[in-house]
Amino acid sequence: MTQWRSKGADEVYAPEEIEARLKAELPHWTYEDGWIRRKYRTSGWKATLMVVNTVGHLAEAAWHHPDLAVSYAFVVVKLVNHAAKGVTEKDFALAKKIEEVVQWQPAKEEGAVLEGTPNDDARFKYLKYDDLA
Repeated sequence: MTQWRSKGADEVYAPEEIEARLKAELPHWTYEDGWIRRKYRTSGWKATLMVVNTVGHLAEAAWHHPDLAVSYAFVVVKLVNHAAKGVTEKDFALAKKIEEVVQWQPAKEEGAVLEGTPNDDARFKYLKYDDLA
C-alpha cells in the first residue's frame, strides 16, 4: 500500500497518494480525471436539493468550492484545488466534512435522541445511505 505524508494546504498530492488516502479515509470517493469525486444518491428532487444546499453551505463556509453535477436523484461532488492545479489537503478536508454531514444518521449515534428520517416509508425517504443502499 502506498503511504503518503501530510502536505501543506496547497501542496498537490501525486495520483498514487490520492488513491491511497481515498481508500483509507474516504472509501466511497474516487479519483478520476484529476478530481476526487463522490456520487450521492437521493430519493428524488427535494432530497437532491437538500444535498446541494448542504454541500453549498459547507463549501462557502470553508471558502473552497466544488463542482457539482445535479440530477433528479443524485448529486456528484467533484473537488480539486484550481489554484494549485491538483488535489490538495483542502480537497480532502472538505470531502471529509461533506461526507460526515451528508451521511449523518442521528439514530446510529450512541445515546441518540434524534431518530432520523424513516427509511421504511417512501413519503419520508431522504438519502440512500451507503449502509442502506
